[in-house]
Amino acid sequence: MNKHVLLLFIFCIPHLTNGIDFNYPAVFNFGDSNSDTGDLVAGVGDKLESPNGQTYFKGPSGRFCDGRLIIDFLMDAMDLPFLNAYLEALGVPNFRKGCNFAAAGSTILPPSVNAVSPFSFGIQVAQFFRFKSRVLQLQAKFNKYLPDEDYFSQGLYMFDIGQNDIAGAFYSKSFDQIVASIPLVLAEFEAGIKKLYDDGARNFWIHNTGPLGCLAQNIAKFGTDPSKLDSLGCVSTHNQAANLFNIQLHALATKLQGQYSDANVTHVDIFKIKSNLIANYSKYGFEQPTGACCGYGGPPLNYNSQVACGQTKTINGTSITTTVCNDTTEYVNWDGIHYTEAANQHIASQILTGKFSDPPFADKMPFLLNLKF
Repeated sequence: MNKHVLLLFIFCIPHLTNGIDFNYPAVFNFGDSNSDTGDLVAGVGDKLESPNGQTYFKGPSGRFCDGRLIIDFLMDAMDLPFLNAYLEALGVPNFRKGCNFAAAGSTILPPSVNAVSPFSFGIQVAQFFRFKSRVLQLQAKFNKYLPDEDYFSQGLYMFDIGQNDIAGAFYSKSFDQIVASIPLVLAEFEAGIKKLYDDGARNFWIHNTGPLGCLAQNIAKFGTDPSKLDSLGCVSTHNQAANLFNIQLHALATKLQGQYSDANVTHVDIFKIKSNLIANYSKYGFEQPTGACCGYGGPPLNYNSQVACGQTKTINGTSITTTVCNDTTEYVNWDGIHYTEAANQHIASQILTGKFSDPPFADKMPFLLNLKF
């Protein structure tokens, strides 16, 4: 029995003015690996090996996780199917209830030459317009698989992006330079939101970024000096930068709430949810807050940047293979960068309390049931 017994909500809520209502005909998602359901794998031919996907999909599913992502649980809570990746051409993808443009490694700013993903936020927004144009051309012929025209104005537009802009910058910029670049990053984000709004989008759901300094990847690279770590063993500068990004993102969301009076803009504090999970991991049934379940190197981090989860590589003449933990539900972190399904499930359950949202929707819930996803 899964020890992570969570709260699941039954949504039967009337429309809330300037707030979330969970009664959407379709969802259109933009983001990075935190919500990528297969775009990078399909788009650049990237290969995800087992044990990725082992917990739920019983094999690699295009997700950088052992199972489901936060967005999968949110779709489930809205009684909608998992979102298919925009670039996935195989498996008879059905886009009737929306489309996922998120791609692992994506940034808000245009990609650099060495970027993992070419599909930055601006590209994802352009892909959305291409998608919508084709849907309107083909809807009559393939209506079973494509959204109705009014789904684009009635649908929910979700965003979970910015992590790579901040975390990636630490490899080439000083802390002060990173902080100085945040307004530029958010100006690019605002420009994309405006394009979607001008095209008729009215329901926006924005996740801020998590505690980047608590990822094994960043601890291994930037936390070798103990003085650089905070009380949780996380890299202080990374979390400070994430916090400063989030403060300005929240201010932007508030600005959009006022500027677009006919739109619903919901900001979700993912940083607070994830930080609370890492600080109080044992309270929530976990045993490892920062070490990777799937990786190489053993405790405390079990992370090696040269060999990703599921890979075998020869380094300095020695063949090394990643290992996977016996029980993924004991770990918050899956591969040093991404969270486990168990952690994603916990985070989704916290999002659905409504307490971490602006505007909050906790008081709008008619009742709760002790159910599992």
